[in-house]
Order: sequence, then C-alpha cells, then structure tokens
Amino acid sequence: MKDQEKKGLPKEAFGGCAGEDYVPYIPPEEEPPEFTFKAVFLGVLLAVVFGAANAYLGLKVGMTVSASIPAAVISMGVLRTLAKSFGVKVSILENNMAQTVGSAGESLAAGVIFTIPALILMGVNPSLFQIFLLALLGGWLGVLFMIPLRRFLIVREHGKLPYPEGAACAEVLVAGEAGGSKAKTVFAGVSLGAIYKILMDKAGFFLWKEEVEWHVPYLKKGAFGFNVLPALLGVGYIIGPQIAAFMLAGAVLGWLGLIPFIAMLGEHLPTAVYPSTVPIAKMDCWAIWNNYLRYIGAGAVAFGGVVSLLKALPVIFSSFKVGIAEIFSSNFKKKDGGKTLRTQRDLPLNVVLTIVAALSILIYALPQIPLSLLGTILVVVFTFFFVTVSSRIVGLVGSSSNPASGMTIATLLATSLILAYCGYSGTEGAVAAISVGAIACIGICIAGDTSQDLKTGFLVGATPKRQQIGELIGVLGSALFVGATLYILHTSYGIGSKELAAPQATLMKMVVEGVLNQSLPWGFVIFGAFAAMAVELMGIGSLPFAIGLYLPIHLSTPIMLGGLIRYAFEEYRNVDEAKKDCLREDGILYSSGLIAGDALLGVLLAPLVYFNMTPAKLMGWLPKDTSLFWRSSDTPSFFLFLLVAVTLIYVLWRPKEVSTKGAK
Repeated sequence: MKDQEKKGLPKEAFGGCAGEDYVPYIPPEEEPPEFTFKAVFLGVLLAVVFGAANAYLGLKVGMTVSASIPAAVISMGVLRTLAKSFGVKVSILENNMAQTVGSAGESLAAGVIFTIPALILMGVNPSLFQIFLLALLGGWLGVLFMIPLRRFLIVREHGKLPYPEGAACAEVLVAGEAGGSKAKTVFAGVSLGAIYKILMDKAGFFLWKEEVEWHVPYLKKGAFGFNVLPALLGVGYIIGPQIAAFMLAGAVLGWLGLIPFIAMLGEHLPTAVYPSTVPIAKMDCWAIWNNYLRYIGAGAVAFGGVVSLLKALPVIFSSFKVGIAEIFSSNFKKKDGGKTLRTQRDLPLNVVLTIVAALSILIYALPQIPLSLLGTILVVVFTFFFVTVSSRIVGLVGSSSNPASGMTIATLLATSLILAYCGYSGTEGAVAAISVGAIACIGICIAGDTSQDLKTGFLVGATPKRQQIGELIGVLGSALFVGATLYILHTSYGIGSKELAAPQATLMKMVVEGVLNQSLPWGFVIFGAFAAMAVELMGIGSLPFAIGLYLPIHLSTPIMLGGLIRYAFEEYRNVDEAKKDCLREDGILYSSGLIAGDALLGVLLAPLVYFNMTPAKLMGWLPKDTSLFWRSSDTPSFFLFLLVAVTLIYVLWRPKEVSTKGAK
C-alpha cells in the first residue's frame, strides 16, 4: 500500500473506465477495519456537534455548510491521536465511516431548520418528541430511498456525475493517510472563531459590538453595516465571489433602494399600511425591513426557488424514471464466481422496502404526526420523488447548489393546494402541510449527503452496506439532539427575531398560510417575485440575489468580504497549480473552522442566556454603561473583524514552503 499512498487515488477515480471495472484505493479483496465502535461513536459525536452548529448558522443567516470535509479532517486528527497515544490501528475506511456518520448531522439540521421552526412561528410549539419523530422519519426515508439509486448514480454514471464534495472528501481522506496537518488548519479556525465569539457575544463577555451600522447621507432611513462574525467571513470564502456578489446586490437594492423609497413615500401618510400597524413615518429602517422588505424578499426567494426547480426539470424527469426502474431492476452484476464483491454490497432491497413500509405506517399511525392517509401518501410520494432529484442534482453541481428550498416550496405549494381542496384550513391545515414539507425537506437534504458519502466510499473502497447503516445511525444520533438545540436557541434568542431570522422557515410559513388562509400581503410578495424575474431575465441566477434581498445587508457585507478574499487569491496568488490547490483547500478548511467555532459557541452560550448566567452578567459588567469595553463604538468592532480576515489572508498567502503533499 505504500506506493499507492504516495500516488493517492487511482487515476480512474474521475473517469476513464466503467464504474463496474473501477478498482478503488482499498481493493475489494482487502477488508481493513471499517464499521468499528470508535469510528461510529466518533461519527455520532460529530453528527451532534455539526448538527447543532449548522442549526444555529442556518437560523441566523439562512445557510448551512457541508460538514463532510471538516468531519473527515477532524476524525483523522482524533483517530490518529488515539493511534499514537494507545497504539490503536486506524484505517482509512474507519475515517470514512466516521465522516459518513458525522456529516449526517449537518444535513438533518438543514432540513429541520428550513421547516420545523415554521411551526414555532405559528405558535404551535411542537414537542421535543415530535421534532425527533419528524427528523428521524424524514432522515431515514431519505437514506432508504437513495439506496436503490446508488448502483446507477454512483457506479454506472461514474465519470459522468462528478459528485464534487464526495470526490473532494475522498482526496482529503487519502491525503490524510500521510499526516494530520490539515486537521491543524481546521482546529486553528475553530479556536479563533470560538475565542472571538465568547469575547464579543452578549452571551459571553460582551467586549465589543456584534453589529456595526452607518446611516447613509441623502438616503432617508438608508443604512449600511456589518455583522462582524467570523462565520460569515468563512461562508463568503466558501461560496466564492460570484454568489456573494449576487447576495450583496439584493441587499443593496433592499437597504439602499427600497427602504429609502418606502420611507419617502410613507413620510406623510397618517395611517399604517398593511401589514404594519404603525405609520411608516414612525418606523426606522429595521421596522421597514421587518414589515415590508421581508415580504418582498420572500416573494423573490419563492420565485428563485421555483425557477431553480424548473431549470432542473430535465434532470428531475430522467432521475425519476431511473428511480422507478432501479427499484424493480435485477441485482447488480456479480463477479468472482457469482459472489458479490465487498464494494458492491448494499442493504438488501427487500429490507429497504420493508423498513419504508413500516415508516409509512408510523407516519400515519403516530398521534404526534397529525397526518391523514392522504397526508401520508403525499409524504411518501414527494419524498421519493425529490430524493431521486436531489441525489442526481448534487452529483452534477454539488450539495451547496442543491435547490432543497425550491423543492420544499414546491412540495408545500402542492400539498397546501391539495389539502385546501380537501377542506383543510387554519392551523390544522398549516400544521399538516408543514409536517409533509418537513419530512420531505429532511429527506431531500439527507439524500444529497448520502449520495456524496457513497461517492466518497466508492472512490476509497468502502462497503456501501456499512455506510448505509452508518447514515441511519448518524440520523438517529442527530435527531435525538436537534430538537433540544432548536428550543435552546429559541428560548435564548427567539426564532424569527433579529438574532435568528430563520429565513427559510419564515418563508415556508408564509407560503402555507398564504395558500390556506389568503393572509399574505400579496402586493409586496408579487413585487419581489418580479424583481427576481428581472434578474433572471438578465441571465443571472436569481436565488442568491433573492436571499440577499430577504436578509439584512449586515449579513451580506461580511460574506462579500470573504468572497473578495477568495477572488484575490484565485486571481493574484502566483504559485504553481499543485501548491495553489493545496492552499485553496486549506482556505476552505480554515473557513470551515471559523464557521464551526463561531456557530458552536453560539449553541454552547445559549444555555447561559437562558439561565441568565452570562460571563458579563456574573462579572457585574451588565447592565452598566454600554460604553464599557468599547461597546458603544463601531470602529473597534470593525477593526477586530478585519484582523480575523487578515488571518484568512495569511492562510492563503503564507510562505511558499507550504507542503503540497497529497495535492494533485
């Protein structure tokens, strides 16, 4: 294996041979440790941690970040430490198992925070057990519906569907066989993000402000600002300058265009304009954003999501056809005297169908899931349909570009219309529609993650059956804690508040209530939809623009700074390609660490807010004069945030002696 470790993945890993003939990094004839207690236990811990972190991040900025690569890097660091300290042997397949289980938490959290907080916003307040059931059932359906597709999407489409995150994760795992230096990069980002967060946050020591804002001259109630959060800088670097610029464009239109325009028109209106109950003249920029701009942004996001779905229609129909055919197809071809190779073993189809049937019965029978027979049928049909779509789309464009929110909106629109036709209305109909959408959305997100993980396993030589069981365990572990995370964050910060805007969940709530109760201010929503249409007609993807229009500009500006750092690196860092690829990957790992450190501390500090035991409170710094420790000044906060940006720049522009070991 030594020669192979030096070479990395086989040259056929990215095409050049049929998937059935591909020989992975660990050949089928070898069977090193894989499904071990230490790998699964570490994976469950990572699933809980990344699930909590992404729940916080998603509720705050409406985005989640793929955890596969950070989970792989962290698992390598931890398992290698165990190996050195206790002489325990660790295989690459154990690392892969840990990241497979661990990354499930991030995907499940994404599906949960996109939908279930809508119930909280409706005042329903689902129980922890109800959230657990919705998360578990949606996640397991997503994994199970993906299993029959693996042989087609991962194996037979080898070289045609790249699965970018899955392939990148395989590269990291193989590179990690030579050493754990990449883990240090992630942990450096985690440490800085966490230290910065606890010193700045009101739930920590509150030494400086989280948000800086400047009012723009000659624009009535126009404002420009920054949320000085390391997580947002990391998000900007990962998504890149183009998407970051589209988001900022939407924010600029909203905060420097529409808010001043609404303020100017409403300056002399003596009465309130629906849906607000306060005259516009008495509002500040935040009140105008909350009462008007958010509805405009919601219309834009809805249009952008639907357009993303329409663009994917050719893939949708072909994938759906393949999904039906694969379920009834014969077993994958066998070699070696009729014995199925280790790298071709899936969970048996009869087991998959039996579990799916049992889950469907539970969805119908459990009182915690208020769905009739019609609702249960809708859940199963929409989940399978869009799991098929999601698994194919992430193979083409990656998980980050998977239009999960668009598919969920389509599910909610169709479900709400069907339920309204059948006589459902009010809270009963809204809860039923959100429940259908939640299970489908969680299934969509988990299926995308499962696809990437199975691609990683295919390249490195994992056993699919064991990975699939690992995914089910990861979903279970994360589902046990995601409800508690949601409620801690809601109690501490308030879902739907300025601190936790929960953009997707708010949008889902408005879609459902708008269809069932006809309560939306449709004029603002339609205006937003046409604004997104204008962007789409210019040949620009409207969804990032729409998200920027919906969110405060204070979130888009630090994301843009991260995108600009990525752009400057790509254009002006003059080193050979192997070294540049290595530095680019380090930037992604460091940015992921900033996000994880910031988000994890946000979760860990939430109980201190709940029990009114924050460090600043215990030390007697609050509620004293807010000028203490620079709390009233924008400049120190902005300067410290720029110092964090400098650390990211250093990672990308450090001396040329940086190792390229494992780079391609």
